[in-house]
Amino acid sequence: MELLRTRDPVIPLKAACEVLGVPRATARRHLAPPRHGPRRPRPTSHRKFAQVEEQTVLDTLHSERFQDQSPRQVYAELLDEGTYVGSPSTMYRILAAHGECSERRNQREARSHAVPRLEATAPNQVWTWDISKLATYASGVFLNLYLVLDLFSRFPVAWMIAERENSALSKQLLAEAITRYRLEPGSITVHNDRGAPMTSWAFIDLLAQLGVERSVSRPRVSNDNPFSESCFKTVKYQPDYPGRFQDAAHARRWFTEFFEWYANRHRHSGLALFTPADVFFGRVAGLARTRQLVLDDAYQAHPERFVRGRPTVRLPPARVAINPLDPGAPKQTAGELLRASNSAQPAATAVAPLPPTIVLPGALHNGATVHAVCS
Repeated sequence: MELLRTRDPVIPLKAACEVLGVPRATARRHLAPPRHGPRRPRPTSHRKFAQVEEQTVLDTLHSERFQDQSPRQVYAELLDEGTYVGSPSTMYRILAAHGECSERRNQREARSHAVPRLEATAPNQVWTWDISKLATYASGVFLNLYLVLDLFSRFPVAWMIAERENSALSKQLLAEAITRYRLEPGSITVHNDRGAPMTSWAFIDLLAQLGVERSVSRPRVSNDNPFSESCFKTVKYQPDYPGRFQDAAHARRWFTEFFEWYANRHRHSGLALFTPADVFFGRVAGLARTRQLVLDDAYQAHPERFVRGRPTVRLPPARVAINPLDPGAPKQTAGELLRASNSAQPAATAVAPLPPTIVLPGALHNGATVHAVCS
């Protein structure tokens, strides 16, 4: 606009706007002199209370009789006594003018909770866990599914069926899992919501003793723990999900079969249709080569059926995040990381031990994977 304002008067406004790419209406609006001056002061209403009347209202509201009453209560009581000092809105307006119209009850200050931001580029860097209720045939009686997932691979590193939900069982589950996976202190972050078993001091002290970083969701924000919630939905939307269980033994039998399928045979859409076990145990590269050979043969046989050219195998994302800072950034695949650095992948492909055996008091342990009954 400065160029238009200082242009040579010989140059027409239309030609200048065309050169600068500025609409003429916009130019005229900015170059026109101001049409309105400063706002005129608002005239005083002839209905305004005089100073003496305002002071009478304040004295009435400040009196010991009415100091704890709202203006509407004061207005009604005075009317019953045959007195009128002003309407409730007038009382509120006078109180506001003197800075006395505010919340008088003790209010808890608004709390600001940090947004949890987690990122995993290899297995056993971030675990996310939660507890889900399982209905039984007895009215009002529920079992509890404790489930710990690896964020990077969605692999169920530990799970347990219990009749109760408390911090003691949570401590036992996490301590057993971290010990059996031989995780070094400071190498893993455990993320959970704000349920009572997760926020108890006993559970927090255990994580501190094991050298585990702790991360919690914001209150009433289910999106802060999306991977656990998504797995629970996958569980309860299974075609053979019974809906209700007879007892803990029935639930344990069903979930043993389910998690064996989920970990080893479920082609996960978030993992480029590889199984969680493939990503967790580092089998993606070999399987991707096999898939690519099959696609190459199909392309050689009928290239006209692939309108976008030679197909390539999709690989799981190289990083998985909760509440990432740059959600619009393109995702880098594991293949790109392999080409960029040969030293970054061994940690992601290191062979991990078998899923942990959760042994509780009274449970049998024969060296195989055992998911004990908790009571």
